[in-house]
Amino acid sequence: MKIKIILMTGLLAGSLAGCKMSDFEENYTDPSKLPETTVGKQFTGMIFQNRGDVLPSYWNYFVIHRLTSNRYNQAVGWVNVENQYVPGSAAVNDRWNRYYQFVAQYREVEKVYAGLSDAEKNERRIYMIAAATYFYDFTQQMIDLYGDLPWSQAGMLSTNGGDYTKSYPAYDQAESIYTKMLDDLAGFADELRTISLNQAVEAEFKTQDLINWGDIDMWRKYVNSLRLRMLTRVSGTGGFGSRAKSEINAILSNPGNYPIVTSNADNITFRIHELGTLMSATDFQSGLEDWDGNIAGKAIIDHMLDNNDPRLSYIFEPGENAEGAYMGLDPLMNPSAQNELVGTLTLSRYNRSTISRNQYFPGLLVTAAEVHLLAAEYYLRENLNAQARDHYEEAIRQSMGFYQFLRSLSNNSESPAPVVPTAADMAAYLAQPAISWDAAASLDDRIGLIARQKWLHLNVVQPNENWAELRRLDALGLVFRNDDSNQQSQPPSRWMYPGVEQSFNAANYSAVQSKDKLTTKIFWDVD
Repeated sequence: MKIKIILMTGLLAGSLAGCKMSDFEENYTDPSKLPETTVGKQFTGMIFQNRGDVLPSYWNYFVIHRLTSNRYNQAVGWVNVENQYVPGSAAVNDRWNRYYQFVAQYREVEKVYAGLSDAEKNERRIYMIAAATYFYDFTQQMIDLYGDLPWSQAGMLSTNGGDYTKSYPAYDQAESIYTKMLDDLAGFADELRTISLNQAVEAEFKTQDLINWGDIDMWRKYVNSLRLRMLTRVSGTGGFGSRAKSEINAILSNPGNYPIVTSNADNITFRIHELGTLMSATDFQSGLEDWDGNIAGKAIIDHMLDNNDPRLSYIFEPGENAEGAYMGLDPLMNPSAQNELVGTLTLSRYNRSTISRNQYFPGLLVTAAEVHLLAAEYYLRENLNAQARDHYEEAIRQSMGFYQFLRSLSNNSESPAPVVPTAADMAAYLAQPAISWDAAASLDDRIGLIARQKWLHLNVVQPNENWAELRRLDALGLVFRNDDSNQQSQPPSRWMYPGVEQSFNAANYSAVQSKDKLTTKIFWDVD
């Protein structure tokens, strides 16, 4: 346990020997077949190690999201129970352990790359840029959950030649990790503009890259969209405010140099090409649906109904006995009344054919709607109202197209056919008083519009990003039932560190122990 959790060891990656996923799985699960490793193989193995946190999976949804972010976001409805706002140990431990297994894989990429000649490093530089970008994406998510992390010294057991005494990782401050990641990503954005691959590396990268399949332009969009997300996340802080303003302006004002994801065709995702492989979703149906984990919350359903949201029938479906009516579960009801209502089968649920029973549902990294909303917020705060409105409205259109796209991928037809919106439907929605940009009277009102569209778009499909933005913007005014059984009577501001840190990394944990409270806000949460 000590070695696995604290020292962050990991399996060496296998190889994607051909274009078929089955070939990759065979090589990955039996590394002894491989005479040697390469940077490309380690890169693929790193992505493969982390697949369960991207592709929809039973464990991620049922054990982690069901009891944490999906509730804290009120993206779902649930029956109130004691201690419901305290993240469970299974969720906390599993997320931590899986991330540090991923860290160990990333360190192996670094280690193999460091052993190359200068000429080989130059030829294979694309692997380090892509690996770091993907690694930083998930590091941001971990900071958003926990705060300070063991990071710069983590996962170094193999690099340290198996010396345990050198491999207990100290904690880095969250702000310093953000600084390092933003510095590197800015460099990658410029480097990718001029990078060139020789024919052999280009062919190899197309095979080993499970995210963008060797498309450099898509990696440029991933890098800059991730920068935009991270810069926006820290834009309200004293330490990053001026930097965020300058760099976001540089990105948005120069799309030729710094392209971002602007349409659903550019979404950064794990696309599922073959069912039944290790690179496909694993029991997403049970993960979201079991124990009524897919019941709609009252706030989200009411908002969509009140404003004739054209996405409604794509994202939700009426309950079995609801006679076509939509209804969400009120979080303020007492538990007995909630249980009784759940038993009537009249509550709406997340659309099974679009989401949980869609075996081709992709792993989501960056979507166009999210990026447009980030841009809308920047322009709003810079008093550039027309640009802000354009991005806000385009985000809604892209969100609608995104859910239509998800439904088009589905091989399941158990849910009712969605109502296909017309151009008039979209125009009417954008003109609704609670949706209209021009009807909002103040900056705070318009921030509220952006925050609500993030919440509607991200719902249960990007729960970590949803919870982070809900805390940062603090604009929705969601009301939760007070849990008088626990000192944590409302949703937390962060997760606590797993207990193994206190047991096995005690000396380093002591430096962050005073912050290890559910009420401690992440540094960017300044509201």
